Amino acid sequence: MDEYLLFIDGEWRPGRSPAAVATSPATGEDFASVAVADPADVDDAVRAATAAQPGWAAQSAFDRAAWCERVADAIGDRRADLARLLTLDQGKPLAEADDEADELAVYFRMAAADARRLDGAFPPSVSAGRRAITARVPLGVVGVISPWNWPYTMGAELFAPALAAGNAVVWVPAPTTTACCALLTQIIAAAGVPDGVFSFVPGPGPVAGDALAGHPGVAAVGFIGSVATGGLVAARAAGKTQLLELGGNGPMVILDDADLALATEAALEAAYLCAGQSCTAGERFLVHAAVRAEFAERVAAATQQQVRLGDPFDPQTTMGPLNNEATADKFGRHVADAVSRGAKLLTGGQRAAGFPTSLYAEPTVLDGVSLDMEIATEETFGPVVPIVEVASAAEALELTNAAPFGLTAAVFTADLERGLAFAEQARAGWVNVNASTNLWESHLPFGGRAGSVSGRGRVGGRFAMESFTEPKTILYPAPRLRD
Repeated sequence: MDEYLLFIDGEWRPGRSPAAVATSPATGEDFASVAVADPADVDDAVRAATAAQPGWAAQSAFDRAAWCERVADAIGDRRADLARLLTLDQGKPLAEADDEADELAVYFRMAAADARRLDGAFPPSVSAGRRAITARVPLGVVGVISPWNWPYTMGAELFAPALAAGNAVVWVPAPTTTACCALLTQIIAAAGVPDGVFSFVPGPGPVAGDALAGHPGVAAVGFIGSVATGGLVAARAAGKTQLLELGGNGPMVILDDADLALATEAALEAAYLCAGQSCTAGERFLVHAAVRAEFAERVAAATQQQVRLGDPFDPQTTMGPLNNEATADKFGRHVADAVSRGAKLLTGGQRAAGFPTSLYAEPTVLDGVSLDMEIATEETFGPVVPIVEVASAAEALELTNAAPFGLTAAVFTADLERGLAFAEQARAGWVNVNASTNLWESHLPFGGRAGSVSGRGRVGGRFAMESFTEPKTILYPAPRLRD
């Protein structure tokens, strides 16, 4: 059994809490021992980061960018190892794990490019005898708390730009994917990160995450995860810079003039990518009454024909197990609640038998979903297409904007003007026209709409980097030419 330790101040060491066992949701095997940090370990990491950060910030942006490029190169060299351990630890199909490893390298290359372009300004002073400079400077120590659905990229989209901008980082990944995150930490360490600049302190959120968010030595906290946990993190991090990307219940709207073949394929991606365990998943399908029956029939048939639940290491598999029992239980509860209230189960709806663990959930399509059902009002985080009938585009927009979430939405229509009008008025941070809610590009700003429960701030390229820096103003006497 492999053993993974904490990484603090350039050293690998056991945690003060008893080690945990990593069990694969795909195979059921106990495959690794993982160290568990307690608040004292987190304190050690923050203290080391505080001491190391000024020296890291003093390096040129080009030096830090070169280090990010070395990390990206090393990720490419270890792509197969990263993908295999991700599939074993998280449960997603190997093809999806390959994609995540590739995107992980992109985040470091993007951070390198953005660091080289992070500039300031030379604004005028009110006085002819003074000059002013404004420059973006790092905040100091950034605490990163990341989820288990995309263990590599959800962490890296926060800590890669934070590091490139000159901050030190302390990382608390999700407990159920500690092993693969430890492998990524090994790669970062081997690329020559200075001691203390990057620390890895996995542990339970209420222990390690709480200690990190509330630590007085942490200047900023980046968190990606559920709405409920995000609220706890925000409260503990009060007074610090916060970048919170939280949950969604993204509506995918199918209007009466939509291309149903296109919408059907997009629905499969929206509902079944990562077994539906995505904050950008299509959690509600608001379908015009004129096409609802046909759309439901198409999606159910496509689900049965195209989605293959199975061993995530098998190349023929398109969907693997859910990651953990809490997620699987919520999926089951939401489906059962919908059926009990009158929704029609077109396909799926159960945990699948005959697999190594009980975490394999059938891809599911529900028709006749109403707004009083849990599946229509909460984030299910499972492989399900819940279909709600609407009478008009106006009703679809009203339902979209009535929800407390505001992360993503999508609309399908043959009329581009109609689609853009919906997109402009939808209360969401990101809206796709004629594409799945799960389509996004990593360099663009992504986050929850103001006033929603889906977070604050923006990840994505330079937008995350700007969150982990601040403008600093310097006034000085105007230079005088001397003989």
